[in-house]
Amino acid sequence: MRKVIGIGETILDIIFKNNQPIGAVPGGSMFNGLISLGRAGLNTTFISETGNDRVGKQIIGFLEENHVDTSNISVYPESKSPVSLAFLNDNNDAEYIFYKDHPHDRLDFSFPEIQPDDIVMFGSFYAVNPVIRPQVFSFLEYAHNNGAILYYDVNFRSSHRNEVMKVTPNILENLELADIVRGSQEDFEVMFNKNDAETVYRAQISFYCKNFIYTQGANPLEMRSAGGLSKQYPVMKTETVSTIGAGDNFNAGFIYGLVKYGITRDQIVSGMTEQQWDQVIAEAQQFSANVCQSINNSIDLTFANQKKLNI
Repeated sequence: MRKVIGIGETILDIIFKNNQPIGAVPGGSMFNGLISLGRAGLNTTFISETGNDRVGKQIIGFLEENHVDTSNISVYPESKSPVSLAFLNDNNDAEYIFYKDHPHDRLDFSFPEIQPDDIVMFGSFYAVNPVIRPQVFSFLEYAHNNGAILYYDVNFRSSHRNEVMKVTPNILENLELADIVRGSQEDFEVMFNKNDAETVYRAQISFYCKNFIYTQGANPLEMRSAGGLSKQYPVMKTETVSTIGAGDNFNAGFIYGLVKYGITRDQIVSGMTEQQWDQVIAEAQQFSANVCQSINNSIDLTFANQKKLNI
């Protein structure tokens, strides 16, 4: 059975609307996607770190309830688990403030066993953070060498704009290791000061990775593939309560689609067919639309049960 392994941060998102808290949900970009995949019946593992406090215990308990293996999460007794405040605007898009107290960012974990065509999700600042870069890079290289599909969600927020130059070598290494790269218009404006899918692909991505997904909020997403395909997909219309988990669950739906339709790394590297892209992006959009309909960061259980794979 194929495994999905995510590596990233854990965080407790406290969500505000009109300056009042309306909910608190465990989160983190890879975390959110793995919860959805665990609910949908996939074999999932999370590599991360947390504090040995009430928030950390809540986060680990939440992962286990949703069938995500937590044996590769480092728990640090002297650290407080990170928290974020997410302020929703009139369009229900979030502005974040992060509170993190990890005095010694470290990452101690033994590599989970990886087989060909297992899938590794990675991204955000966690994937380029200089402090834990040696451990993250060695894991990604190990996964790549063992035949895994590497899915890189750039997710580079404007709060890290002043660190772009410092981490550019790490970004380029990630692009080179990745089999599929996804990013938003905002990510590439922050990183490369470019805001057109074709320009970003030709100037920044295609030399390293041929498979590229460029999302731009409510506007059509763009795809470029190793087989030379280039296509736009309109975004599904949906009533939005919160967009916090939209991108994370696009990733989850895409990965769900790769497993559901039996798409291998060889097929991705040589170029998926247009039908395969259509199928996988349809799943990605369904996952993303579902999560926008609540303040939760992952797909709801009714939708997850409809999607359950018998694998």
